[in-house]
Amino acid sequence: MAASDPASVPDVIVLTDVRFAWARSPILDIADFRVRAGERLFIQGPSGSGKSTLLGLIGGVLLPRSGGVAVLGERLEAMRAARRDAFRVAHVGFIFQMFNLIPYLTVLENVLLPARFSPARRARVPGGAAGLASEAARLLAGLGLGRADLLSRAVTELSVGQQQRVAAARALLGAPELLVADEPTSSLDADMKQSFIELLFRECARTRTTVVFVSHDSALGTQFDRTVQMRAINRAA
Repeated sequence: MAASDPASVPDVIVLTDVRFAWARSPILDIADFRVRAGERLFIQGPSGSGKSTLLGLIGGVLLPRSGGVAVLGERLEAMRAARRDAFRVAHVGFIFQMFNLIPYLTVLENVLLPARFSPARRARVPGGAAGLASEAARLLAGLGLGRADLLSRAVTELSVGQQQRVAAARALLGAPELLVADEPTSSLDADMKQSFIELLFRECARTRTTVVFVSHDSALGTQFDRTVQMRAINRAA
């Protein structure tokens, strides 16, 4: 991180006494978890350790059974569902593990979705509404999807690895304050994986976006500011 005194950097994510369970047994039991503004955080842990659930709570997709989840100073568990959805699309770029692309939309239309639903994301695009298509194309090109014919192609015609990169471009569009990535490189080869990481860091450094990144690939962790093991923060793991 650029700040010389980490203690002076505000926390953009604060989880306090958070518990979450799909049934009776808790999946997450976190006393205190914090991420600083601008930090690039790598979260590691085996399957079933609660990584994706933690990201769901941070993104407001899930709500805790008890405890508090504050993101950018806003308490997510206190919001109604519609407000939580609006907050997420305005402030959080989310790369879902299953991509969550819209199958009947083109590549370009999928990438532009955050700007369609959030005036804040739209306003942060260089050139505003007039620059949306060129900004989407720039992000896609940085991820190896720069061919013009790809923009109008349905996402269902792409390979899994290509779809993963479309999901990443969508998350980056409009400079969200927080980027949450759930196994975003799992379908990429080694060269494309490195290109993805470099683009992610370059874009997030330019916009001072905080990154929370989950992966099974421990080798990636050396490129981040900090690595957190799920067993170190999750008492239910």
